Amino acid sequence: MLRAMAALPMIGRMAYSPLRVAIVPVTPLQQNATLIWCTETMRGAFTDPGADLDRLRAAAEQHGVTVEKILITHGHLDHCGQAGILAREYGVPIEGPHEADRFWISRLDDDGPRFGIRGEVFEPDRWLVDGDTVRVGNLTFDVYHCPGHTPGHVVFHHPESKLAIVGDVLFQGSIGRTDFPLGNHQDLIDAITTKLWPLGDDTAFIPGHGPMSNFAHERRSNPFVSDSALAGQTAGGGAATP
Repeated sequence: MLRAMAALPMIGRMAYSPLRVAIVPVTPLQQNATLIWCTETMRGAFTDPGADLDRLRAAAEQHGVTVEKILITHGHLDHCGQAGILAREYGVPIEGPHEADRFWISRLDDDGPRFGIRGEVFEPDRWLVDGDTVRVGNLTFDVYHCPGHTPGHVVFHHPESKLAIVGDVLFQGSIGRTDFPLGNHQDLIDAITTKLWPLGDDTAFIPGHGPMSNFAHERRSNPFVSDSALAGQTAGGGAATP
């Protein structure tokens, strides 16, 4: 259920960081909803609470965290279908994604039955743009607009802990799909190489699905965005995916 404590050793320096995380996979798609919190204040936030709210509430209670906001990386159902419901229950604001994902959020009521997940349209209290920051307790996260998987996708980065929450931009060994409406493959590649890679090879990341990884590993071995794969695309004029 909770993957947090198994994942934390991968973060290295986070052992002494004021940031802690607990990953709670939700929905049949096993989306990595994440509880993040400031150990100095024990105030925290959920990122991408797509469903299974009872499990999310239990995680916050287990770790003694007071939830003060909800952060959304993008507008797909498995990431934010029940964000509005959870926000009402806690009486907290929703921040994110970028307003370019209004298209996806407006479809949540309709998309839910197709995937067997309850979805509810919501209006974020704050749309985010590239260069914004969000506060969780005493922690400050930088916001990066990383379109491609969806046009309004954002990434949250805590520089002191060298941790990024990347949603469906990047996975261990793969990248986000771009065959959905408003997806754009080249935008996704550009976001990864110009927004994520400059954060440093020692940056660990929590993806929207699957295990954690770090940028160094993906630059070495990811078949879509490794340095060698991108060099081959440039030389051959091809693309990483059809």
